[in-house]
Amino acid sequence: MKHPVEELFDDKIIVRKIKVKLPKLFQIAELESQRAGKTGMEVGSLRERVLIALFIHKFGEQNVNTEIPITETETDVIIKGYPLSIKTKTGKSLSGIKSIWTVDHKSVLSYINNYKPKMGIILTQIVWDEEGGLYFFPLEVQQKVFNELGKNYYFNIPKIGTNPRGVEFSAKAMSVMIEDKRTRFVKVNWTKTEISYNPFQRWVELWAQE
Repeated sequence: MKHPVEELFDDKIIVRKIKVKLPKLFQIAELESQRAGKTGMEVGSLRERVLIALFIHKFGEQNVNTEIPITETETDVIIKGYPLSIKTKTGKSLSGIKSIWTVDHKSVLSYINNYKPKMGIILTQIVWDEEGGLYFFPLEVQQKVFNELGKNYYFNIPKIGTNPRGVEFSAKAMSVMIEDKRTRFVKVNWTKTEISYNPFQRWVELWAQE
């Protein structure tokens, strides 16, 4: 059965909104996370909220579960009972996309040895001033690629003695999934616009209220 998120890619109005609004909303997320002109780590969480807000807009708040336990390491949101993992990647390269964040090599090996694809993945590829897009990798696509490549080529396995900071999908795995005809895609032109945005303004206004 299809993941409900695939409905986004069949909805012409939503597709148009993604093409027009996503670059601006992600640009605002970057501005909100900036410190001294540099984008902060929290931008990932802000981008995730932008996408979850899109899901709520499309499917209704009652059909989007955002109360995900911290023990659910891969699930970011549940839509109509279907879990979904949200990934974002800046730049053309397909390397560096995390499957999971970890803190030590033992956790890495345990995760990889026990791994099986279990939910859909939505990936936003951000390429400022060029083309990128929004991808959805259905579970069956992930399963096919995982079985074909095997875990040693599906992931980039960190070397012992290094600080892994997570398990990354290999660029090869990402490339093969993107090329699969069952993968859904909306092309996005990542054009920045002039935005006058003050991340402190809303807080100042709330303090000013009686």
